[in-house]
Amino acid sequence: MKKSILSCGIIAAAAAAMLAFTEPQGSITGKVTPADGADAVWAISGSDSTKGNITSGTFSLSVKSGTYKVIVDAKDPYKDVTFDNIEVKDQPVDIGEVVLQQ
Repeated sequence: MKKSILSCGIIAAAAAAMLAFTEPQGSITGKVTPADGADAVWAISGSDSTKGNITSGTFSLSVKSGTYKVIVDAKDPYKDVTFDNIEVKDQPVDIGEVVLQQ
């Protein structure tokens, strides 16, 4: 009986420890026009950064909850596009259509 209680206690403590270190996850999505005008997108929050590829004009980045600067890294002759203060929680954030300018 003591071993059972001890085992349950160890399992409960391990589960609690794992949950304590789990960061809420969200995502940032969008569409780039023209579809071949950019290859990559960045999400930057403090010292954390995430890079994602743009495929067929769309992107999706998995990120921790927080406030991000999102940069669409355009190809020449297009100009990069930057979005500030994108607030991410545990739900997807769609920044919509990003129209690249020359």
